Amino acid sequence: MNAPLRVEITRGDAVESVHDVDAVVVDASGSVVSFWGDAERGVMPRSAIKPIQAIPLVESGAADAFDLSAMEMALSCASHNAEPAHVEAVTAWLDRIGLDVSAFECGSHYPSYDPASKALVAAGIKPDARYNNCSGKHTGFLTVCQHLGLEPAGYINPTHPLHADHITPAIESFCEVSLSGQVPGTDGCGIPVWTVPLRSLAHGWAKLADHPLGRRLVESMMAEPFYVAGSERTSTEIMAQASRATAAKGGAEGVFCALVVHEGLGVAVKARDGAHRASGAAVRHLLDRLGVVTAGPESLTNWAGTQVGEIRVAADA
Repeated sequence: MNAPLRVEITRGDAVESVHDVDAVVVDASGSVVSFWGDAERGVMPRSAIKPIQAIPLVESGAADAFDLSAMEMALSCASHNAEPAHVEAVTAWLDRIGLDVSAFECGSHYPSYDPASKALVAAGIKPDARYNNCSGKHTGFLTVCQHLGLEPAGYINPTHPLHADHITPAIESFCEVSLSGQVPGTDGCGIPVWTVPLRSLAHGWAKLADHPLGRRLVESMMAEPFYVAGSERTSTEIMAQASRATAAKGGAEGVFCALVVHEGLGVAVKARDGAHRASGAAVRHLLDRLGVVTAGPESLTNWAGTQVGEIRVAADA
């Protein structure tokens, strides 16, 4: 078995911490181009699978019926910062489909982006579910329900027709897996989360390039990278740097996926210890190898802004 990628955290001249990362690059036929560590390990993709979960939004005709913009299509694949523009866009989209925040079943939390969170506290505003980082995805789910005449209540449950007839089959089709014998876990926003091999996850992303519905979603992500994540976020930064050559999406617990569009290559990584700093560094490194971004060690600074070390990927074969 190949060694995993190793992400090192340095402080001064010393390596203070290390993260091992399983990684794989797969083409649209499902052939493994290269891998590090265990390409067949089962992973919960978390938010890194959102573009595939958004396929029914296009396939059902809901996106066209409600005349969704590229911004809204990007939001359907997003884990956003809840910056004002994100929340305003979700609010307007909900209104257009005839629903309000009470339809959400994703729960609420303060924005993970510190400036957005501090602004809410300063204004005395308690966040509702629009501020949930997954509210764009959930608005997409509700849009499908409204278009198909599905009862919105309970839309997060795996047995709801939204999942049973649309989202779960999309995951099975794109990743070429069977989920019928599996009991899903529950994601942070309440929806089902399935375990799939890392290679299958990368294959699903690779297939987005040549699939007309998938291509529409990733084109929207690349056109509106801010609405996929936001300020100071790796997904947004990768897509901005790659100039519409790459779509990228991170997920919780150290999962990260990307698509090199013109080559039809899917990339999937999973930090074994769940560290997002490791998965972000690893996916940047692999996209650098594939020639679509320029990556190098990331500066590690202290509270005074002084560089004290770096986050880097050790040399790989």
